[in-house]
Amino acid sequence: MLSALNKIVCLSLWASFLSVGAAPGAINLGPAPIALGTAANFAILSETGVSTVPPSAITGNVGVSPISANALTGFTLTLASTGAFSTSSQVVGDLFAASYAAPTPATLTTAISNMQTAFTNANGLVNPGFTNLASGAIGGLVLTPALYKWTSSVTISASGVTISGTSADVFVFQIAGTLTVAAGARVTLVGGVLASNIFWVVSGAVTADAGAHIEGVILAKTSVTLETGTTMNGRILSQTFVALQKVSILFHS
Repeated sequence: MLSALNKIVCLSLWASFLSVGAAPGAINLGPAPIALGTAANFAILSETGVSTVPPSAITGNVGVSPISANALTGFTLTLASTGAFSTSSQVVGDLFAASYAAPTPATLTTAISNMQTAFTNANGLVNPGFTNLASGAIGGLVLTPALYKWTSSVTISASGVTISGTSADVFVFQIAGTLTVAAGARVTLVGGVLASNIFWVVSGAVTADAGAHIEGVILAKTSVTLETGTTMNGRILSQTFVALQKVSILFHS
């Protein structure tokens, strides 16, 4: 029989799993999810700007701070009557900048702070299950739930990579160097894995070549570039610049 305390713990776990769409009874075999705070309200969040080469298709909000709306380029912005946000034909959602009317500047300041904290916390996780796996050349591999750490750069070749687990499992990839996804490479999820439970924590630049497909949350210390035809299920939370070239990004809540 379960003790009263154990019953409470089990019920808490159940509620947590349901909140991220986990299957009933599923148990996380990886690290704890990375708390994103209000940064989770954005498909793309950047400190120095977001550019697009039309037509891109972004589902979710886009934000830049502490900079002005001039740092949102290629979107053809239409300012809302409130002055607090803009819209664009390329975005199913709203675009926010620190130069917009209240409460947007304060909201963005909090989101940026939450993004920075998320990166610091994720990058500071210890006791990885895998260290320098395949010397960073992970194309063709099947990755199971764990904390992964690379002291070098990571590349995903055209053969792609498979992430395997359940809807409750969490994957954290700490990358000290750059992350490069080859042209046409795909990150494929099997077993019910959720993109919202995958965290690419990258200290160097992130580049996805033409026609690549990415799943997960990118927590980037520097720039993120998605080249022509790249698709992504997840979020880009970047402490510098985000460059998009005719891409498709679907935001996961």
